[in-house]
Amino acid sequence: MSKKDYYEILGVSRDATQEEIKKAYRKLARKYHPDVNQNDPSATEKFKEIKEAYDVLSDEQKRAQYDQFGHAAFENGGFQTGPQGFGGFGGFGGFDDIFDIFSNWGFGGAGRRRNQPRQGPDLRYDLELTLEEAATGVDRELEITRTEICPDCSGSGVEPGTHPTTCNVCGGTGQIKQVRQTVLGQMVNITTCHACGGTGEIITTPCSRCRGRGKVRRSRKIHVNIPPGVDTGTRLRIEGEGEAGSHGGPPGDLYVYITIKPHPYFIRQGVDILYEVPLSITQAALGAEIEVPTLHGKAKLTVPPGTQPGTKFRLRGKGLPHLRRSGRGDQLVQVAVKIPTHLTAKQRKLLEEFAATLNEEKGESRGFFKKVRDAFGAN
Repeated sequence: MSKKDYYEILGVSRDATQEEIKKAYRKLARKYHPDVNQNDPSATEKFKEIKEAYDVLSDEQKRAQYDQFGHAAFENGGFQTGPQGFGGFGGFGGFDDIFDIFSNWGFGGAGRRRNQPRQGPDLRYDLELTLEEAATGVDRELEITRTEICPDCSGSGVEPGTHPTTCNVCGGTGQIKQVRQTVLGQMVNITTCHACGGTGEIITTPCSRCRGRGKVRRSRKIHVNIPPGVDTGTRLRIEGEGEAGSHGGPPGDLYVYITIKPHPYFIRQGVDILYEVPLSITQAALGAEIEVPTLHGKAKLTVPPGTQPGTKFRLRGKGLPHLRRSGRGDQLVQVAVKIPTHLTAKQRKLLEEFAATLNEEKGESRGFFKKVRDAFGAN
């Protein structure tokens, strides 16, 4: 059976650089290494094929011979893959380098980073505010429960006045190294020490307050300033007020998530406020001076004669402030004309007489009162 082309095996072009060849080999070595594919008998043969191709193409002299003569250049003992078949891992410098490849899969180095400082987890607090509080801003005192460094042992987990001992299982390294023989040679597997959890130390006398954990749960009151202009979904970050870190790492942060309660008569539209004001038909027809509520007290509004239902008036600067810049939104006042549902005989007669005085050809004003008359059931 003819052998496959080495370039095809590695998936590179014939003019590939050495860096491209090495990169392709590393990728395939990860995928087909026999220790990664223990349930796939074909993986060993595939790995041998990949290794053979790499050993040729990574050597400039052998590559030149292969490019000129093909596989014939290495027949009859012209080329060997190394004294142990393929135990040399050409280009990697031995097992240390190949284990660097597998470190992200948990094949080794599990305990090396275990004792590094780590920031504590973040905390979330959900805070509900009224629309008025969102408009003006507010100071709040939040009560949270979080983990903190134990004040008695300062996070060591050891009872004050005592000291931890060196782990006799790993000898203080925090790692357990296992060496086994395979068809590839020696394989080294490094795992976190099960006895000390990777710390290298055993606590014989744990702290009585935190029971050796180095952390305690405590309730704290945190003062928070809520700026004006916040809305539902606004998130405020309070630095350093989260859970305690590990191994000397900083604490996490506290995130306050804002929700604005629905208002009984204001509708928020970004930084603008919508308010619907009820008017009688006489106020809408004759005009009126009215008072309307705002987020900042009462304001006067002049309604001109002939105001139609749905008309909106704008009160400048009576809305909400922008959260991250100056300026405020407006308040929109929308007119809703109240149509009486019960009329006395006198009221009905007066409206009918009034309707009779209107010129049927006078567009909008006639149309308005026709709607009113129709609503009252007049003929």
